[in-house]
Amino acid sequence: REEEGFVVYQSDGTPSDCILLGIYDLMPQRPDLVVSGINRGANLGDDLTYSGTVSAAMEGLIHGVPAFAVSQTAYEGMHWKTAAVIARRVAVALLGNPMPPHTLLNVNVPNVSLDQLDGVVGTTQGESIYEQRLIKRADPRGNEYYWITGALPRGEPVNGTDFEAVLHNRVSITPVQLNMTNKDFLDTLRTWKI
Repeated sequence: REEEGFVVYQSDGTPSDCILLGIYDLMPQRPDLVVSGINRGANLGDDLTYSGTVSAAMEGLIHGVPAFAVSQTAYEGMHWKTAAVIARRVAVALLGNPMPPHTLLNVNVPNVSLDQLDGVVGTTQGESIYEQRLIKRADPRGNEYYWITGALPRGEPVNGTDFEAVLHNRVSITPVQLNMTNKDFLDTLRTWKI
């Protein structure tokens, strides 16, 4: 369908599937940039490892397209304009500056108006604290299912982390590498008798 001069497609695939569809079929030429998001809800700390928004940016990067993921740190009362302005600024900066190989940017925008932001900072990935549990239930037909409940994940606002930045109304930009090998542990692992 068309909206305001744009052709819009819809897919029921995963976010990563959508990137592949765009790069290899729908676009007449290879894109210059993949922007995944704006996501409703933060992708801070450990959450980025299973985020569909971040994985879509990873998919673009795997296929040779510079990429970033952008998330709004709330689920309601959204300041979409703030996140859109920041996303545009990051896109311009990313296209104008070289990036290390196999690196994407994970951007988290505090849910405040643009004039309430206290800057943009480069951050490290924080560590998430999870206080969730599973509740076993049965549907009306007696089939069991599980409901995840508890508080939303949070993190310690350690200096320099993504959690600390958004707590202080700063946009967090974390450079994320595709290769997650713990190289410091590799030599020890090779000594194990398995």
